[in-house]
Amino acid sequence: MQFAHLGRLALIIGAAAVLATPALAQPQMPPKQVGVVEMRLQDVPRVVTLPGRAVAGEQAAIRPRVSGLVTEILYRAGTPLKAGDPMFRLDDTTYAANVTTAEANVASARAAAAQATSAHDRARRLVGSGATVAEVEAAQSTMEQADAALKAAQAALVIAQAELGWTTIASPIDGMASVAAVSVGDLVTASQADALATVTRLDPIDVDMFEPSARMLGVLDDIQAGRLRVHDALKATLTLENGQTYDALGELLAPGFTVSTSTGAVDNRFRFENPDRRLLPGMFLRGRIEMGVTRAFLVSQSAATRDRTGKLTAFVVEDGKTVQRDLTEDGTWMHNWIITGGLAEGDLLVADGLMNLTAGTAVTTVPVSYDDNGVVRSRPTPAAE
Repeated sequence: MQFAHLGRLALIIGAAAVLATPALAQPQMPPKQVGVVEMRLQDVPRVVTLPGRAVAGEQAAIRPRVSGLVTEILYRAGTPLKAGDPMFRLDDTTYAANVTTAEANVASARAAAAQATSAHDRARRLVGSGATVAEVEAAQSTMEQADAALKAAQAALVIAQAELGWTTIASPIDGMASVAAVSVGDLVTASQADALATVTRLDPIDVDMFEPSARMLGVLDDIQAGRLRVHDALKATLTLENGQTYDALGELLAPGFTVSTSTGAVDNRFRFENPDRRLLPGMFLRGRIEMGVTRAFLVSQSAATRDRTGKLTAFVVEDGKTVQRDLTEDGTWMHNWIITGGLAEGDLLVADGLMNLTAGTAVTTVPVSYDDNGVVRSRPTPAAE
């Protein structure tokens, strides 16, 4: 029994010694390592993307200037025409006869004018010896009337010749011709409402781009505040409906000066070369316009997040800990947000290691950079450089 009591006592003493021993320290997690990019202000192109629609630079509705029967259709639909190329021919019998009559009237008036001039000259030489002053004045009046009649006959001849020429209806512009709306034998009348055909110029072609008036006001504010330096000439590129980039550069033809009451947008017209006729009137397009240059920070789109309210945020490192910043963006450039507010020169932006990152996390930083495709690349160490 004594040995049993001694055993229990030893066990109790051993347990008390264990309880009195300090707990072993738990290992501390090292700070999370993140890749950072040092923010620097730089000149960034201000680019806006606008919806657009192609419109014909010129379009002519072909109508007759004289009446008559269509005797020939002189063009093939869908083929290019030059200004002055004949398209339709009308029966010219009546108009050719009118020219002949007008020519005869001119000849008769010219002869009468010559005779009246001779009579006037003769009377003027004989005044005082065989002709009176009254006879000279009468001869002068007759001569002037004959000259007037000659001019009227010549004017009638010009009109007759013009009407004869109008029996051949030509294209007034370069362009592509539509299918004829009349057939041989149809009777057409001068200045009728219905067009015989339409000629549309496709090269160059115009594109209307629609800019929201609110964005336009923002651009004007940036210009006045000195945040945006506008280019002397605005250029634009196009993206086609199939997503391909159109290989041509357009110039601003006419800036808009009215706001649509239905869309709230301003219509700006650009002109593009279209030698292959890939752009057709009515085609929907997206225009990319480089407005100018602004001083801003470039933040990779993978380094910033947007919440449900649309607010853009990113993490920066301050005193070894992460801080979440609200950013003000002004469009995109390449794979980056153009940031005009929320960052300062020299800030360390967290660009890599963002998984499960929260504000206030202790971190260690490693410099990184981005390639042209926006992929994070480690920067070489000074020794490797």
